[in-house]
Amino acid sequence: MCAARVEAAERIDEVPAPPTPPGRPAYPEAQVSRTDPLPPTSPQAAAPPRGADPHMMGRTIFIDPGRCIGCQACVSACRECDSHRGKSMIHLDYPDEGHSVASLPTVCMHCEDPVAPCAEVCPADAILVTPDGVVQQADTTRCIGCANCVNACPFGVPKIDLQAKLQMKCNLCYDRTAYGLAPMCATVCPTGALFYGTVEELRAERPGVQVADSFTFGTTTVSTGVAMVVPADKVQWPVPGGLPVVEINGKDVR
Repeated sequence: MCAARVEAAERIDEVPAPPTPPGRPAYPEAQVSRTDPLPPTSPQAAAPPRGADPHMMGRTIFIDPGRCIGCQACVSACRECDSHRGKSMIHLDYPDEGHSVASLPTVCMHCEDPVAPCAEVCPADAILVTPDGVVQQADTTRCIGCANCVNACPFGVPKIDLQAKLQMKCNLCYDRTAYGLAPMCATVCPTGALFYGTVEELRAERPGVQVADSFTFGTTTVSTGVAMVVPADKVQWPVPGGLPVVEINGKDVR
């Protein structure tokens, strides 16, 4: 190895590790693959059974659909993220388009029971999960653009960049949250439809709020690191996931 490369490698080795943000335990490894066992002290391994009092990641996003006004501030802010500048990883969905103005921001739910479906089906092992539960965007050096993750995600989050033939998705603004900062979307949301913090902080600000982090799709239950606010008078766990099928192959089936 030439002297310049040796010097460069030494400089890289000297780069300090990012600080551990509040609410997240420190681990010696930066990332783990979907096949690695969870550390015995990890949130996923240590969490008690889920139910009406969720035990998601320490600091995470809480989605409150009732507060969303469809302003798309989150979409615009997401485009400014350095890891995918110019492309938004947020879906702003309209559950009853044409009949209601209701809107719903959809971000990666960072599934964790036992492994995120997108990571589970990736044949190239390109989707890594950090020990604090964040499901990362596909590693560009490994992703083959097969779209398995797109089909496996029950929330419809991952996208495929057809030109680059790479998967892209929300990674909880890990370049910010790893340093204790809130994700871009939650930072700019004017109504608090996207809230970043702990469940205790959420309940202190919104007394009596009910949140859920388990969702059913048919006979399958998916537990998530991101939680959703649910109406207090319609609470049931796990929460039914997905939207009614309204169209198949262009044919209205409502």
